[in-house]
Amino acid sequence: MAHRTPPLGVEELRRLVADGEIDTVVLAFPDMQGRLQGKRFAAPFFLDEVLGHGSEGCNYLLAVDTEMNTVDGYAMSSWERGYGDFAMRPDPDTLRRVPWHPGTALLVADLAWEDGSPVVAAPRQILRRQLDRLAGLGLTAQVGTELEFIVFKDTYEAAWDGGYRGLTPANQYNIDYSILGTGRIEPLLRRLRNEMAGAGLTVESAKGECNPGQHEIAFRYDEALVTCDQHAVYKTGAKEIAAQEGVSLTFMAKYNEREGNSCHIHLSLTDADGANAMADADGGMSDTMRHFLAGQLAALREFSLLYAPHINSYKRFQPGSFAPTAVAWGPDNRTCALRVVGHGRSLRFENRLPGGDVNPYLAVAGLVAAGLHGVEQRLELPEPCTGNAYAADYAHVPATLREAAELWEHSDLARAAFGDEVVAHYRNMARVELAAYDAAVTDWELRRCFERM
Repeated sequence: MAHRTPPLGVEELRRLVADGEIDTVVLAFPDMQGRLQGKRFAAPFFLDEVLGHGSEGCNYLLAVDTEMNTVDGYAMSSWERGYGDFAMRPDPDTLRRVPWHPGTALLVADLAWEDGSPVVAAPRQILRRQLDRLAGLGLTAQVGTELEFIVFKDTYEAAWDGGYRGLTPANQYNIDYSILGTGRIEPLLRRLRNEMAGAGLTVESAKGECNPGQHEIAFRYDEALVTCDQHAVYKTGAKEIAAQEGVSLTFMAKYNEREGNSCHIHLSLTDADGANAMADADGGMSDTMRHFLAGQLAALREFSLLYAPHINSYKRFQPGSFAPTAVAWGPDNRTCALRVVGHGRSLRFENRLPGGDVNPYLAVAGLVAAGLHGVEQRLELPEPCTGNAYAADYAHVPATLREAAELWEHSDLARAAFGDEVVAHYRNMARVELAAYDAAVTDWELRRCFERM
């Protein structure tokens, strides 16, 4: 396994540019879907003009639908407001090489208005605000995300032209933990592992999963913002590397009726001394963890829009599918929405709601905000589920995006944690997706209705 390459320093970037090793710098920010949007700069121009001052981007980039169509309902950006710019301000701590593109480096940007005030509805800013609240208690969130994806032997262009039907998966059967199965596409997996290491991520492992062609590459946890930045870089890079290899891969939550792509999120807390604040002196759950976990349960339904943001996200939540349906927690219990794992230094919880389509910044912001609610209100943790949560009598995870959006819109917890502007912005995102879905005629309808109705 390749060793992690630390993120670049600015002076090292200047040297690499002077030596001709770096000629392009990408400046990008995560949009509402967690995708990287931005610009490619000639490296000398970036160093001279952009690094210290930033660049501009049209503010419609946080006010469009998934297909980049302008839509109404957003307060911050519209035809009436003229679709002006916001500033993309480079975060030097995110500077890294991009090994899958020759001569290229990348930075993640924060978004600000012309007067310097932050764009509060930007996902990275939403997360920063919650991490600042957490820091006020002397705590830091450590986060790991586990992304699954399905690989197809078809190119992205062929998949598009074929309507994403009849694709050939890279494996023909369940290869969960199969060394033979991962060996079948090891050239691709090896590139992903090694080139992500070259981009500064610490690779742990790769394994096969249940759906034909499904795999997972795991990376070491880090501080919350670092992990989310790495997550966004990885998703973009994985698709770009797959395209270079003449194949395609998808992170969509539910590609077919089999197992979906999950993105389980692990979170722990460290105190000012670097100790795990979730563990007590005996290695069990501390009061902080009990309150923090109780907050997850209390807010889970109302914050589900942050964990499952798309129509397709909710197709995962089926009994017996390893995707949760019950608002419950349990020790090492994969039937629950919240699973407690580890011991002592490694004690943490896992939220199993998010799929591969999740925006990590929004999801982690939701986890932190929920936990802070539990800590501030000193909520009591109910008894754990030690059996099959699918069959037990627990509150249900929202079954549709419509249900989740309504819970979010009317949530006092959401408004207290994120503010009215953020609640309205992401409620509108859900409204736009629901309107597009409700207007679409699906192939399911055609098959059932064309002749027989």
